[in-house]
Amino acid sequence: MKSNFFLFAMVFCVSVSIAWSVEYDIVIYGGTSAGVAAAVQASRMDKSCVIIQHNTHLGGLTSGGLGATDIGNKGAIGGISREFYRRVYDHYANADAWIFQKRDEYRSLYNTRGLYQTPDDNSMWTFEPHVAEAIMNQMVSEADVDVIFNERLDLKDGVVKKSGRIVSIKMESGKVFSGKIFIDTTYEGDLMAKAGVSYHVGRESNATYDETLNGVFFNMYYRTDRGDTYCNEYNNFTRPISPYVVLGDPSSGLLPSINGGDPGKAGEGDHRIQAYNFRLCLTDAPENRLPFPKPQKYNPLRYELLLRYIKEGVFDALNLSTPMPNRKTDTNNNGGFSSDNIGMNYDYPDCDYEIRDRIIQDHVDYQLGMMWFLCNDPRIPEEVRNQVNRWGLCKDEFLDTNHWPHQLYVREARRMISDLVITQHHCEGKEIVDDPVGMAAYGMDSHNVQRFMAYGIVRNEGNVEVGVPKPYPISYRAIRPKKSECENLLVPVCVSSSHIAFGSIRMEPVFMVLGQSAATAASMAIDENIAVQDVEYDKLHLRLLEDNQVLEWKD
Repeated sequence: MKSNFFLFAMVFCVSVSIAWSVEYDIVIYGGTSAGVAAAVQASRMDKSCVIIQHNTHLGGLTSGGLGATDIGNKGAIGGISREFYRRVYDHYANADAWIFQKRDEYRSLYNTRGLYQTPDDNSMWTFEPHVAEAIMNQMVSEADVDVIFNERLDLKDGVVKKSGRIVSIKMESGKVFSGKIFIDTTYEGDLMAKAGVSYHVGRESNATYDETLNGVFFNMYYRTDRGDTYCNEYNNFTRPISPYVVLGDPSSGLLPSINGGDPGKAGEGDHRIQAYNFRLCLTDAPENRLPFPKPQKYNPLRYELLLRYIKEGVFDALNLSTPMPNRKTDTNNNGGFSSDNIGMNYDYPDCDYEIRDRIIQDHVDYQLGMMWFLCNDPRIPEEVRNQVNRWGLCKDEFLDTNHWPHQLYVREARRMISDLVITQHHCEGKEIVDDPVGMAAYGMDSHNVQRFMAYGIVRNEGNVEVGVPKPYPISYRAIRPKKSECENLLVPVCVSSSHIAFGSIRMEPVFMVLGQSAATAASMAIDENIAVQDVEYDKLHLRLLEDNQVLEWKD
């Protein structure tokens, strides 16, 4: 099956059954940063392992454009995760790494914004995508780990279980991988789901776990006695913008992506998930810059809200562009209308590959179309067009996907439900687990979940940004299923957590930490021939500390 991406050329073998089978101690499904960390740790514990990846790239978002590392307090990161960021530092310590910019120039720019590492920190938290991927490949190569590219789990009958344990998994190509322990390190949790493990998609109600930041989250607008509507919170429209195709005319219908139904009541649960986008690596270096191509499915009506917003005097869609080395950026969503394709991903977690590919392609079309629109539409003010046209795709990034990121930012998909669910209470330090396998430190963060119409203007709903008081521990029980559901599976990415808690956990350094801890537990379970649920925590704790994991925060 050939992917329908406009910018991608990935080929999957789905129609020919191949008599091919291999066995490992540990089978890692997913070549994300968590998968890489898990594989390296498994190798260090003398276990044979394999990474199975759906495309030809290791690292997931870490190598897919997310170069501005989100973590909060970096002291919470240790182990293999910290090793990766030290290798980034070592790479950029070499003068040859600086092609389009001098190192001191970048440091000066970054320090001005208060974002660069301190002089005594031998880790670096910003990097170019191809550098991250090269380091990931190097780490896996040094660990002598097998990597199988361009393979996807057969979603119909790809998981064979016997007596509560996964025996083998089958790919669409017919290839079969047997193992003693399996680790699902995908952003989607396909292996977890097909193994019969309980999970949740969407937002729980606040009542489910006695939280205050879950469920439908408005806190967005108020009306004065005169009937005026105001908004002052982040990532929403700060001017009243008409949601109708024809300005102010309800009979003309709503513009694309606006929910015309009931947005729900504050605090209640729903099926919706926070928006996805691509983290764009852009450059303003003329010798490395490529103009944004016009997507085949370009629809300027998708950006009518953006045009109206700009005409009201607000252009902040690209304001969250963090400088990366060599005159590049990590450009994320910002403001009321930006790169988040709000409301267009609800089916993504549980759908088949064909639908998933269409959703990914729609995100490419939307975000690439927005950039082309800002650069070329004559209705855009000239100063805005000139500002955006300074930037372009990088000639030296994402070479086999036409310079567009190879990884969609899947901010949230399935979340496992295990014996313990990490909630807002853990993030806030009100509940402390006694079996930590890593720490998280980022604020409770959700991007917008839906765009709707209220009082004749367009609104966004779902954005939450609430800090945590200090780094907090993540339980071992949150990365392994209930024993009654599967005895030899670990899940360090789609962890057992509520929607709002996952918003804090879902950071790449944390995924690497949890991937390493999962592989440690897997190796110990193999050595003792026991279920992952029966691994003695005291022994696990000791080994994690020996491997430089951070498990406790001391004020």
